[in-house]
Order: sequence, then structure tokens, then C-alpha cells
Amino acid sequence: MRIVNAIAAPSATEPLVRTTVERRNLGPRDVLIEISYAGICHSDIHTVRGEWGSVPYPLTVGHEIVGHVTEVGAEAGKHKVGDRVGVGCMVNSCRDCDNCQAGYEQYCLDGNTGTYASVDRDGTVTQGGYSTHVVVDEDFVLRVPTSIPQEAAAPLLCAGITTYSPLSHWNAGPGKRVAVVGMGGLGHMAVKIAAAMGAEVTVLSQTLSKKADGERFGAAHYYATSDLTTFEALKNSFDLIINTVSAPIDMRSYLGLLRLDGTLVSVGAPPEPLTVPVFALFGNRRSFAGSSIGGIAETQEMLDFCAERGIAPEVEVIDADAVNDAYERVLTSDVRYRFVIDIASLR
Repeated sequence: MRIVNAIAAPSATEPLVRTTVERRNLGPRDVLIEISYAGICHSDIHTVRGEWGSVPYPLTVGHEIVGHVTEVGAEAGKHKVGDRVGVGCMVNSCRDCDNCQAGYEQYCLDGNTGTYASVDRDGTVTQGGYSTHVVVDEDFVLRVPTSIPQEAAAPLLCAGITTYSPLSHWNAGPGKRVAVVGMGGLGHMAVKIAAAMGAEVTVLSQTLSKKADGERFGAAHYYATSDLTTFEALKNSFDLIINTVSAPIDMRSYLGLLRLDGTLVSVGAPPEPLTVPVFALFGNRRSFAGSSIGGIAETQEMLDFCAERGIAPEVEVIDADAVNDAYERVLTSDVRYRFVIDIASLR
């Protein structure tokens, strides 16, 4: 085992602290990554505060990881020392189930191994990217194009793929009207990606405070959901709605915005259950769906798509000691649009 510097949550109620975590010795197909940047995802906050279930404390979170390969196992051939690489929300899966065989490791029927708070193949608890180094099986390491700035590339490994996957699956593109609910870390990426795919994009946000940003990111329209006339004006308008918020929404009102055969897809994950009125689905043969991240192949596809089109998240880079303050700012939506930790400050 090797000991590396990290930031961890001691419990659900205490601030994150500097500490160390153990990384396993390299197996034959493993890659050792020296981490440069790690994004802060709302999922990190939900997890460390115990809002999604029991947590194996102390826990180091972070599943938006970008760095360089510093060592490879004897049988590893997909990456070499010096390569710029990334790690997202999972670091392994069973590889054998129907979903894994189809390239949907995120939906592994045995449950994929999360980058943090999962049981790793050696029986230890996985620890995430708020640390200086990580050891990952080469099959779950992504190539990060050099045209994407390193600090901006980190959030693509979660926020990017979480929005790209449903937009791709539900065929966002020319002739499609797509609405994005929320303009935060996930939402601003959904706007950029949907616009780059050729869809007509509308932002549905609580207020108009980020309207200029939304239009700059590619939105054709921007509405305030605090104005109740919005829902009447946009009734039966959209082919696809991507809900990115991590709080309950009025499902009846939002489902009413869908056209014939339209779909509302939730990628934000509030701790509370959502109430779905079935009669709201009957009209226009509407659908309500959920979507997780993407498989490894699709995540690589997303990275290449963003590189080719010059798409990157808007980030605010912080030092390691500012993580607790950043968490509080995320909860009050005081970030445009993703915090990224400079891991050099942790060494």
C-alpha cells in the first residue's frame, strides 16, 4: 500500500479535514494517476452528509478526476506514463452481465464499483479524487484531449457525461426542442451540449439572473419558473426536458410542458421522493425517466465531442483548504458553475 495526502469527511456533521488514505499497490492492469484537479459535485455533498444512505466514514469523495499517468502495471497497455487521463464516477464493474457486455457499465447488474464509498476488488472501501494519487484499473481510465484545459476537463467526468448521455439517448439534435431545468453545474453543461448537438434549447430557471450566461452557452430562450405564466406559455412545447436540480419540483407542471411522446428525464437526485401524477403522463403519451452517467465508451465519446466543439465547463479553481466553504456555496448556488480543487495545494 502507498499512503497519499487527501481530504476526508470524518462524519456527516463535521467539516472535511486534511488526512491521508491508502492506495493499493499496482496490479498487472492498474494505472497510477497523479491527480491535478478534482471537481466538486453535488453528489459529493449528498454523500458525505449521509443524505443518500449510510456512509463508511472517514470518506474521501470526488469523482471528477484529471491527472497524469505516473506508473502502469506490467500488463497494462491502454495508457502510458505521461498520458493525460481522467477518472469518473466508477472504477470497476462485473464486466460479464448483459449491461456490461453492451457497454453500459454504469448499469452493471451486479452494481458498478463507485469511485468512492464502494467496496473495491481487494475488499477495501474506495476513496475518491480529493487526494494526490489514485490507482485505477486501466479499463476505467479515460483519455483527456489536450485541447480541453485540465481544470475544466475535471467536471466533464461527471457533469459532462451525466447530461451528454440522456441528450444522446433521446436524440437531441436539429428539429428537437429541449428544455433544461436548472442552470447550475449540470444545467450549464446540458445547455452547452444540447446546443452543440443542434437542438433548440430553452432554460427553465427560478429567476432570470443567469439569462445572459444561458444565452452565451447556446440557449435560444430563457424563462423564470417563479413566474407561473411560464408554464401556461410553454404548455405542450418540448420533445425533451432534462431536469438537473437536486430538489423536488412540481412534476404536474413540468410534465405539462411536453409535446406528444415527449420525455422528462431527471439527472438531478433530490433526497426526497418525487411525486409523479399519472394523469399528467396520459396526456400527449408523455414519459418520465431517469438517467445515470455513461459507460466508459460513451464517456470517451463525450470527451472527444467536447474537444472537437470547444465545449468546457465554467469553473472556479480553489485550494484544498477552501473545500468546506465551497460546499456551503454550492448549497446556496453561489458558484458559476463548478468548483474544482487544485490538488497541488494538497501536496
